[in-house]
Amino acid sequence: MFNYTQYDPAQCEFIPVASAEDLPNGERMFIEIDHDTIVVFNIGGQYFAIADVCSHDDGPVGDGDFEGEYVISCPRHGAHFDVRTGKALTFPAVEDIPAYPVRVVEGEIEIGLPK
Repeated sequence: MFNYTQYDPAQCEFIPVASAEDLPNGERMFIEIDHDTIVVFNIGGQYFAIADVCSHDDGPVGDGDFEGEYVISCPRHGAHFDVRTGKALTFPAVEDIPAYPVRVVEGEIEIGLPK
């Protein structure tokens, strides 16, 4: 999997997904882009986006609990991922999941997808 957050923003096409008002602090939102589900998080006014897929078994990870400020736990087998980068932090996951750049422009949350 690839960490798209490292992309130069000029290499991304930013897609508006929601109003920032629709995603309050501490909440998450599930969106679908090209048949892929992406989870957007608002953590302390910062926005992060990861693919809603656990690299351990391809099941959804977005409904998991937070184990610390930026670490989400897969609800099935407990693998931990950093929502800022998609990095797999604990077993049984050993492969990172996609993470996407997020920006807010004129009150709209936008997710960057590679061109």
